[in-house]
Amino acid sequence: MTDGELGELLSDCPTLYHMAARGSWPLIQHHGLLGTRALLDLFEVRGERREAILAQRRPEGVRLEHPDLGEATVRDQKPMSDRGLEKCLGDGMTPEAWYRLLNERAFLSLSRQRLLRLLQARPYRDDEHDVIEVAAAPLVDAYRDRITLAPINTGFTARYPAPRGADTFLSIEDYPYAHWRGKRARGERVVELAVSPGVPDIARFVRRVVRMRRDEELDLLWTGPEA
Repeated sequence: MTDGELGELLSDCPTLYHMAARGSWPLIQHHGLLGTRALLDLFEVRGERREAILAQRRPEGVRLEHPDLGEATVRDQKPMSDRGLEKCLGDGMTPEAWYRLLNERAFLSLSRQRLLRLLQARPYRDDEHDVIEVAAAPLVDAYRDRITLAPINTGFTARYPAPRGADTFLSIEDYPYAHWRGKRARGERVVELAVSPGVPDIARFVRRVVRMRRDEELDLLWTGPEA
């Protein structure tokens, strides 16, 4: 991706979105938007429980507790399955290796339409969520060297899962934006932006945090400096 293409992407997708569990925002505000491994580090989760969270599919969310930090929820991975991954993984990669790869990153969507589809998906539509809206350009400027981009939903394997492997996550410089420009409409040329191991100062990039159920905004939780 050239600098010009990056400018086009940020113009098309000025806001990034993250769907967090209800009540997650205060912890995220103070400690950052963290990938699963970094969150386990923060909560000092060790041993067999840590390995199970990092290396296996999570059919349900996992609640973490810490005497000083309080509670956090590690998101479930309901839209993904071992069987689905076995169909689409390349390079000899195992489902365990894929789960570990995902758990190294904090993920944001570039499309509000995709966010709304996720909010209205069967596993999540009856729950409330803290939706974090992030200004894309300043985040990319600050974390460019830690960002990877993906052309697919890397945590979804239902129906006809897209092929994937270690090269699914590409740096901004290596991402084939021109290829996807020829195949997809604006706003769909990059599906996921991930930051490894996370964004500890996420609050300074936030526009809004909104409590949502399905496509309904229930409450404005926070207005950030990028509003």
